[in-house]
Amino acid sequence: MLFDITNLSKVYGDRKVLDIPELTLEKGKVYGLLGPNGSGKTTLLEILSFLLLPTTGQIVYDSRKVDYSEGFLQWLRREVVIVEQHPILFTTSVYKNVEFGPKVRKMPKDRRERVVHEMLDLVGMREFAGARANRLSGGETQRVAIARALSCSPKVILLDEPTSNVDIENQIAIEAILRDINIQKGISVIFTTHNTSQATRLSGNIVFLFNGKPASSIYENIFTGPITADGNGDKYCSIHDKLKVAVRTNKTGYVKISVNPMMIKVLPVQAADAGDRRLVGRVIQLTDEGGHVRALVDVGLPFSVLLSQEEYKRAPILAGERVALFCPQESVEVM
Repeated sequence: MLFDITNLSKVYGDRKVLDIPELTLEKGKVYGLLGPNGSGKTTLLEILSFLLLPTTGQIVYDSRKVDYSEGFLQWLRREVVIVEQHPILFTTSVYKNVEFGPKVRKMPKDRRERVVHEMLDLVGMREFAGARANRLSGGETQRVAIARALSCSPKVILLDEPTSNVDIENQIAIEAILRDINIQKGISVIFTTHNTSQATRLSGNIVFLFNGKPASSIYENIFTGPITADGNGDKYCSIHDKLKVAVRTNKTGYVKISVNPMMIKVLPVQAADAGDRRLVGRVIQLTDEGGHVRALVDVGLPFSVLLSQEEYKRAPILAGERVALFCPQESVEVM
């Protein structure tokens, strides 16, 4: 096991930004941390990189309980490295940026040279070795920052929104780099993203955070709850007291449901009333995913809605806007 987390929290003043009862991450895998702004993704990443101490809880790394003594933290930070969302490179050459870590660790010069060239080849930046690092584009800067982190031979690399400020060409390159890091080097990769499609492309292991807590994956809108019926005999899955989704099923008791995000209809909030089957909530995130727009709507729990570009152009919605969601019965699978 790479990380085994128990009762982890992070509190700032009277605001709890992380509240994780338990979470385990395995060695040698790629994990995507997914969730809206303010969900705690970056805070969790900084705690996992041992740059930020949790308020409460226990972390076991590679079967060793983390005690946060300075000596132990120094060892951990040699094994686990982080690439920030907006990495800052030294105003020297690309080569010297990548060489910095091995040089500080007193790696022999000939070996340093081999390592630097190998890492620059891995990220496709060998031809930029002599370039001034502060004159690179956003995507090039991100790739050099990844090479700089890898030059220290870590076992784990953490990346905060690695493609959020780059063009499509560099996004494709960085995604390929992350796969290569994992497959060729056997390095565990953990990255944050808002992009559900990217998370699923790169990883079958997704941790979705909502309000600082792990939640059911929004990609399939998977929820659990008991089957209930109203006076008319209509059946619902009661996800919680104020959230019911109409279903067509002969099952009873607790079930798991999956709501197809492409079949959910987004309507003006005025179209909903207390007597119908529509869910009212607020749009908390919009993501452009090529041919579709993904909206994350907080209706008490996060619902993911996938709109075609044509649908979105006909009836655009804005982050922060209150909307009504209608889930046709054919959109709901009872499992």
